[in-house]
Amino acid sequence: MTQTTDTAAAERARLGRPEPRPRRRRTMAPHRAWFVAAVTFVTIIGAAAFRSLPGLLVDPLHQEFGWSRGTIGGAVSINLALYGLTAPFAAALMDRFGIRRVVAGALTMIAAGAGATVWMTAPWQLWLSWGLLVGLGAGSMALAFAATVTNRWFTERRGLVSGILTAASASGQLIFLPVLSWTVQAHGWRPAAVTVALAALAVVPLVWLLLRDHPADVGVKPYGATEFVPRPEPVPGAARRAVAVLLSAVRTGPFWLLAGTFAICGASTNGLIQTHFVPAAHDHGMPITAAASLLAVIGVFDVAGTIASGWFTDRFEPRRLLAVYYALRGVSLLFLPLLLGPSVHPPMVFFIVFYGLDWVATVPPTLALCREHYGDDSAIVFGWVLASHQVGAALVAYLGGAARDAFGSYDVMWYASGALCAAAALMALVIRRRPRAASPALA
Repeated sequence: MTQTTDTAAAERARLGRPEPRPRRRRTMAPHRAWFVAAVTFVTIIGAAAFRSLPGLLVDPLHQEFGWSRGTIGGAVSINLALYGLTAPFAAALMDRFGIRRVVAGALTMIAAGAGATVWMTAPWQLWLSWGLLVGLGAGSMALAFAATVTNRWFTERRGLVSGILTAASASGQLIFLPVLSWTVQAHGWRPAAVTVALAALAVVPLVWLLLRDHPADVGVKPYGATEFVPRPEPVPGAARRAVAVLLSAVRTGPFWLLAGTFAICGASTNGLIQTHFVPAAHDHGMPITAAASLLAVIGVFDVAGTIASGWFTDRFEPRRLLAVYYALRGVSLLFLPLLLGPSVHPPMVFFIVFYGLDWVATVPPTLALCREHYGDDSAIVFGWVLASHQVGAALVAYLGGAARDAFGSYDVMWYASGALCAAAALMALVIRRRPRAASPALA
């Protein structure tokens, strides 16, 4: 055997052929981080049912109880505001108690709040159940969940992963919105609320059994890391840490620009389109199921747009991406009043596809800028930036209903939101670029 090998080597040397490289064994099993990301994706989908319902409740609650659209929008505003204001504390709680415990508790709270709406008879009960309970539960997960998983389990492909996990919420909307709209149309809003509660509860066992808090828990390195990262000790004083990070961040210019642009993002998506598109389209004679299906189409293209945005964020300047996203969104909103009508026509479909691609494409570059400027505290800083997103959404959710009560249409809201998006595009370009070699701003 040795003689044969020597003869072959001599023949290769005579002919000038290089020595063959040793073959590497390919490991087909994916890194555990991708499994955790998949569980996170499914969990966010299950929790996203609650986001599909508010726009479908406006007209049924108005007809059954006689509540004004402003009153109903007020409950949605509480929900959206708490969704954002709870997020930074949720990120700190995940550092203190672990991802599994916080997420399982949040899903249970969403289920309790959604289920309690079935027995309500007064507006304050809607504000308590859907506004307070669902808002707190949703905020305890929010995008801080995706940011924490991405930061702990990945050192490479973070933009792509954050885009995929952000798109999970849109996937949930895609799955639940047509079902919930049909349920509201055929059986009333109460069975739809129960569906939301059951969807949230169904994901709790998946979280508890399959999700892991840190790569060190299963003895692996984060994806793309060259060294093993030990599990950090639990951080006491989660609330104090969240506030301390905020107090440090507010002394930096990028925080205010990121918070301002993201507030406009929330105002023009969750606050305006998600809450008021269905009743606005219904005002123009479009059936509720058709309008809800259009929102579901937004969910389809949101998945593609957000994942693509994550891919772009790994390769291009995040500030410029944000400026382009906001500018295009503003232009599309200015044309929306001309497109609304009793039927679905090609220009409306083009708007839906375009808006879907841009829906939360802003998240991966915003998260990347938080990591760039705030390092290890970026998940908590992003939680506060997300709070501004939801405060903007909450404000417009209320103002949209109030404008409809006052003017008889939503036109003024479309135009005002388009102008705000133009301002957000300019704000994104002003965010300064941090040198790569510099230490994090909050270090």
